[in-house]
Amino acid sequence: MTLLDPPAVLPRSRQEAPAWPVLLTLAYADVFDYPLTASEAHRYLIGSPASLAAVASCLKSLVRQGRVEAREGFFSLPGRAHLAEVRRHRQRLSAPLWRQAQRYGRLLATLPFVRMVAVSGALAMDNVDEHGDIDYFLVTEPRRLWTARAFTVALVRLARARGVTLCPNYLVTTRALQLPDWNLFTAHELVQMVPLWGTSVYYRLRRLNAWTRAYLPNAEGPPRPIPAEGPARWATRAAEQVLRGRIFDPFERWEMDRKVRKFGNMGGEPGPDGWQEATFCEDWCKGHLDHHGQRALRAFEQRVEALKETLG
Repeated sequence: MTLLDPPAVLPRSRQEAPAWPVLLTLAYADVFDYPLTASEAHRYLIGSPASLAAVASCLKSLVRQGRVEAREGFFSLPGRAHLAEVRRHRQRLSAPLWRQAQRYGRLLATLPFVRMVAVSGALAMDNVDEHGDIDYFLVTEPRRLWTARAFTVALVRLARARGVTLCPNYLVTTRALQLPDWNLFTAHELVQMVPLWGTSVYYRLRRLNAWTRAYLPNAEGPPRPIPAEGPARWATRAAEQVLRGRIFDPFERWEMDRKVRKFGNMGGEPGPDGWQEATFCEDWCKGHLDHHGQRALRAFEQRVEALKETLG
């Protein structure tokens, strides 16, 4: 299995084993020190659709066989049952961050040209540590992504002065909703993100990335209920009318050019597996400079190899 291939490329004999998709799912979650409930194992089941009842039954069987451990309603790989306590601790850390995420998410939604706001990353899964921050995925109007980002950075600095760390590290325009990185990590990021505002854009994003079903066929719709949206803000729309004028085109181009140069010097080159995690252009700003996705997938591959050895 390569970083960009779906689980279907695994040997057929292993692929047909009923327990294999469940073990794969627990192995991927283990990369993030994140044991799963039965319902979560069902939603994020890798590579093979199945009912919740079937997944729950398989988990119980694997526990009896000693191939999976269970503690406090969480399931994990052998020797990792202690992660139940880790997860409980991180849930407690996540609760106050969610209140901040929703507050600043509402403010992000008021900025000119923002069309969708969603919480992504570790907080979306209640899995932040003591140094946790708030990751956002934003969708903007075309031709004004970098202008919208400039307003976003101003809000980020205001939040930082108040001790809150916001990381809006993935922005795309409404004409670039089909994401180019077709792999398990990106599929997870998409299906686990929690939309806060921009319901219609969120569902369009999911439709245009239906390829995620090859990896996570059970993960339909948002993982949590979408909050009710307030009325359109006339002040924001009035500002957009002004900023949409051609007189502001040079600012958009200048802001994009200077940021692309800056991010390029910070390590925006392809990672060791050739996957361009940090990319910047007119229609997207993907500031994943630390190759986190590639490192996660390599760690997952190591766990998959260990599981294959146990199957013989």
